[in-house]
Amino acid sequence: MNVLLSGEVTELVGEPLKIGDTLPHFKLEDENGDKVKTADLVGKLTLISVVPDLNTGTCSLQTRHFNQAVGQFQDVQFLTVSTNSVSDQRDWCAAEGVHNLRMLSDEQESFGYATKLYIPSQGFDTRSVYIIDAQGVVRYAQIVPEVSEEPDYDDALKALQTLSA
Repeated sequence: MNVLLSGEVTELVGEPLKIGDTLPHFKLEDENGDKVKTADLVGKLTLISVVPDLNTGTCSLQTRHFNQAVGQFQDVQFLTVSTNSVSDQRDWCAAEGVHNLRMLSDEQESFGYATKLYIPSQGFDTRSVYIIDAQGVVRYAQIVPEVSEEPDYDDALKALQTLSA
């Protein structure tokens, strides 16, 4: 699959997850540097916000937007995944006052390759939003066509509202 990066066509490592797919096996790192596996994320309705680099304007906006939305949903896990290092994520959260969602580092690219969201030519995962049910099945998928643009927050949060009802 291809996405646009500042108007230029760029290729992902494959065809990203779609609705009905099961979350593949991958490993991420949490704020303490501990490994987080796919199995650690299932069991609860989860919104996964994927951003290329927290230290860019659009990624900051996306992460802050979902951080503010957390309080509207009971029993929903909110995650942000980026290829930033754990320390970069920790520093960014401290500077931005983001504490409501869980940050997970894909610095090792395991998540990006497993979900086919990785852009090899750029070294980061493409911007996307997924909602995964408690069994690990994708119930919502939004791959943002232009990496430099924000996702459709309203669409994602409406889907989350429906799924959490």
